[in-house]
Amino acid sequence: MTAIPTDRFLHERQLLARGCRRLAGVDEAGRGPLAGPVLAAAVVFPAAWILDGIPEAFRGLNDSKQVSEGRREAFFDLLTGNAELQFCIAEASPAEIDEVNILQATHRAMDRALAGLKPAPDHVLVDGLAVKSMRLPQTPLVKGDSLSYSIAAASILAKVTRDRVMLEAEKRWPGYGFAGHKGYPTPGHLDALRLLGPCPIHRRSFAPLRRPEPDLFSR
Repeated sequence: MTAIPTDRFLHERQLLARGCRRLAGVDEAGRGPLAGPVLAAAVVFPAAWILDGIPEAFRGLNDSKQVSEGRREAFFDLLTGNAELQFCIAEASPAEIDEVNILQATHRAMDRALAGLKPAPDHVLVDGLAVKSMRLPQTPLVKGDSLSYSIAAASILAKVTRDRVMLEAEKRWPGYGFAGHKGYPTPGHLDALRLLGPCPIHRRSFAPLRRPEPDLFSR
C-alpha cells in the first residue's frame, strides 16, 4: 500500500482561508545540550508558495534531525539566499538559560526571532506546545517540524546556526569536543568536563554541572 505524502502546507492554507495573510513558522535548536546558547528561528513563506506549491528545490524540507548535515547546509543556503521569503534568527545565551531556566530562555529566543520580522506576522505556527509569552496568535503543533514547511524551515535555520556557533566554540575552548557533540552530554564531553572543568559557555544550572543544594539539616 502506497503511503500518502504529508501535506506540509495544510495548516498554512487553513489559516490563509481564515483571513490571515502573513504566517510564520518558529522552532528552536539546543534545548538539551550542557553548553552553548539556545537558538530560535522564524520563517515567513510567500502566500503564493502556500497556495500554489513550494518550489521544487525546497520540497525535501523536514525536521532538521531527519535531514543530513550536508542537506541542512544546502537548505540553509537556499532559505537565507531567497529574497521571496523572510526569516530572523535569535538566541538566548547560556547565562540567560541559567538565570531563567531553559524553557523560558527558549521562549525568549522565539519571541526575539518573531520580533525581528517586519511587518509582524498575523499568526504563528509553533513547534511543540503553546508559548505563553507569545503575544501573537499561535497554533502549536506537536512534531510540527514534520507537519509544516514553515516550521521545518525554521528548524533548519536554528539547527545550522547553532552548529556553526559550536564550531566556533571549539576554536575558542579546545579540548571539549564541541565541534563533534555540539555541547550534548556525550561520554567524551563528560570526560572532558571531569578533566578540564566547565568553560564560560557551559550551563551551570544543568546536571551534572549544577551544584548540589546544601543540606539544611546537616550539622
